[in-house]
Amino acid sequence: MIPVDGAFILAVSPRFSGARADAQRRIVGDISAAFAPTLAHYRIDSRLRIAHFMAQVTHECAGFRTTEEFASGAAYEGRRDLGNTERGDGRRYKGRGLIQLTGRANYRQMGERLRLPLEAEPELAAEPLTSLKIACEYWHTRQINEAADRDDLIRATRLVNGGLNGLEDRRQYLQKAKTALAALEGLRVSQTQGGTTVALRRGSFGDAVQQLQELLAAQGYPLSIDRDFGPATELAVMQFQQRAGLLVDGIVGQKTWAALRSR
Repeated sequence: MIPVDGAFILAVSPRFSGARADAQRRIVGDISAAFAPTLAHYRIDSRLRIAHFMAQVTHECAGFRTTEEFASGAAYEGRRDLGNTERGDGRRYKGRGLIQLTGRANYRQMGERLRLPLEAEPELAAEPLTSLKIACEYWHTRQINEAADRDDLIRATRLVNGGLNGLEDRRQYLQKAKTALAALEGLRVSQTQGGTTVALRRGSFGDAVQQLQELLAAQGYPLSIDRDFGPATELAVMQFQQRAGLLVDGIVGQKTWAALRSR
């Protein structure tokens, strides 16, 4: 698997300040460790597939700063084509997810696919990890990988949007994603008995970084456990790699993870 994580997402996404930046960092941090394995599960696993997924999703969720549409949902009230047959369904089943899920019928169908009670508890669709799964499930059912394999931005956009709204925005994100993916060449995600191990480097953050910092702290390296792979964490990794007789590159791959966990 290509080790796409929170650092990769932020490399593609627009930068914000204040409350918008806080919201973006919370969402990205929540999905960072699960991003690569979730995409791989849905076979969004090549450079082109990941790049096109990022182009579409980054636009749809306003640069990863929301998993819920900004409008109230009142415009969907009475929309029988969306399955909104009961009073209040418009607001209750407003757009949620990285690719927005809208309408009672769609919540019901997606809930059945993911085995989640989305119709009974629609707010679950806005939880970052669930929103990622919704986007991937939508991508899979619409067979958008085929458009991505052809590098067909127009077709992918129509399958996601129904039209070509925001096409130039999506085009810019596609190029940024391709550039960011090229920089990841050589990094991989390995499978271990304990699950998936993400290759980490400076700029990574999230749960996997927290686990790394806890392991390093247990080895005696003075670190703040802040889920942020900054210069202090990179230095500790390099010092550990040198002490363990590993390649000193500051990248936490399979061998570094194994050495940390064996001590």
